[in-house]
Amino acid sequence: MSAVQETAPGYRPGRTLPLRVEALRQWRRRRTLVMGGVLAALPFLMIIAFAVGGGPDDGPGGGNGRITLIDTATASGANFAATCLFVSAGFLLVVPVALFCGDTVASEASWSSLRYLLASPVPRARLLWSKLVVALGFSLAAMVLLPVVALAAGTAAYGWGPLKLPTGGALAASETVPRLALAVAFVFVSQLVTAGLAFWLSTRTDAPLGAVGGAVGLTIVGNVLDAVTALGSWREFLPAHWQFAWADALQPQLEWGGMVKGTAVSVSYALVLFALAFRGFSRKDITS
Repeated sequence: MSAVQETAPGYRPGRTLPLRVEALRQWRRRRTLVMGGVLAALPFLMIIAFAVGGGPDDGPGGGNGRITLIDTATASGANFAATCLFVSAGFLLVVPVALFCGDTVASEASWSSLRYLLASPVPRARLLWSKLVVALGFSLAAMVLLPVVALAAGTAAYGWGPLKLPTGGALAASETVPRLALAVAFVFVSQLVTAGLAFWLSTRTDAPLGAVGGAVGLTIVGNVLDAVTALGSWREFLPAHWQFAWADALQPQLEWGGMVKGTAVSVSYALVLFALAFRGFSRKDITS
């Protein structure tokens, strides 16, 4: 007796919902274009603000005696790019990650198209994998877009030169781009926790704003807890505790300690959250 054929002739699960198709679908979304426009416009808004206000705060540290990257923002294009990264890494860059990862599955459910994708048939693991890879790709593109535009705009406005360090000294102009690239890479890795939260919530709800807002809200809670010094060394287990460790990449002597610890914490949380998303979605009753 011949075996029963379980799949249609020519059907290959790995060929369903190709990455290029999902990427094109996400690229055409209005929220993608709006987010890209906001990130690209930020450096120009800061240049205008410095021009109108006469540059960074007068005097070292704006009168508080503490020099920061903002005080050296107009020293060169590299300084301006580092400043844009500094002012946006804590919150602004959280938004595109939460948006791209939190909206991806929940939006399909809200449009009642998720069940039709699975009936195509697209295997559940394949659907999540395609959406996760594309969402992370767009998140990385958002984080690269801001410093690249800032570096180009800052160089045009303030000239090309060494990266002046707030603590004294400077990085040679030839070293600035690799160091900034390392800083951006760490910022992306540190945001994997937000990506994991948003993606997991996206598989649990049919409301995209709920998934996006929940991820942003929990990220803010982490920042608040990190500010509670009474927690002592327990704060080192919070991803938010290491979110500015990328500044070690902009030191005369490259420091890896904080970035390595931050990477370990962020990747550990992210892997657990991604695993929960895949496990929960594989058992979920899809009705929308």
